[in-house]
Amino acid sequence: QVQLVESGGGLVQAGGSLRLSCAASGRTFSNYVMAWFRQAPGEEREFVASIRWSGGITYYQDSVTGRFTISRDTAKNTVYLQMNSLKPEDTAVYYCAAKARFAKDYSYWGQGTQVTVSS
Repeated sequence: QVQLVESGGGLVQAGGSLRLSCAASGRTFSNYVMAWFRQAPGEEREFVASIRWSGGITYYQDSVTGRFTISRDTAKNTVYLQMNSLKPEDTAVYYCAAKARFAKDYSYWGQGTQVTVSS
């Protein structure tokens, strides 16, 4: 059974940094894509960044490019989201997700971790 467990959220001032972690278990993820999504109050969930487990190819939403970095540690089965230069509009619940590389939709989701950026 696949489990994704996020951690690292919290309250930070604008301009600050946070690093989110997603501990993945329950299967081999070598042919998977791991991603971070976020959902702000009253908004739809949106894609933030993704990384291919094998090879490490990354993609980012335009609004976070240059500020956020997604990475993975294959030995620890953990995916990270380093968030720098945080803005109040980055406030949201952040979710870790996983899908098979050629699947259309993400099959597995974590429970989410709250990130709040104060101005």
